[in-house]
Amino acid sequence: MKALFIKYKSVLRFVVLFLGTYLVLSMAYAYYLDKSQGGSFYPDYFTQIVAKQSSVLIEWMGYTSKIENHESEASQRLFVNNEFMVRIVEGCNAASIIILFISFIIAFAEKFKKTFLFLLGGGLLIYLANLIRIAILTIIYYEYPQYQEMLHSVVFPAIIYGMVFLLWMIWVRMLPKDEIEGEIEGENE
Repeated sequence: MKALFIKYKSVLRFVVLFLGTYLVLSMAYAYYLDKSQGGSFYPDYFTQIVAKQSSVLIEWMGYTSKIENHESEASQRLFVNNEFMVRIVEGCNAASIIILFISFIIAFAEKFKKTFLFLLGGGLLIYLANLIRIAILTIIYYEYPQYQEMLHSVVFPAIIYGMVFLLWMIWVRMLPKDEIEGEIEGENE
């Protein structure tokens, strides 16, 4: 049994770091959401900021936009040219995607500064891509409502998760070759 642990040490390290980070961050985020209920920001601060910034992007695209608290559920209602278009719920704020991204990067963590800067840059890129995604989706819903389902369910998730996957691949390619080769050789012995 000990030989198996030694042989697959790098795989076990990855799994433990990935799952551990994911569980800790997910529980922290769930705690944050629980404590946000009934607070001064509706539905929660992070989602409210995403709704406001998406509205600003829509304004930059030449449309009038506003947000309102939804009267019966924890979401923000986003309007384009005074027409209700979308609800921005907690799942729209990209927090869970950023948690997934962070978990993978930490599982392959390197030097603190390099890892921290990549986490910061990648997290910011995911956040900005999500804002653009919401703004573009909302405008497309306004202009071409017949494409709502396909865009929301297929195209834009593929884009955002594809971007996360590309960031992961960039991170893995940035790892020192000798470190990767050493781990592979150690597993093949």
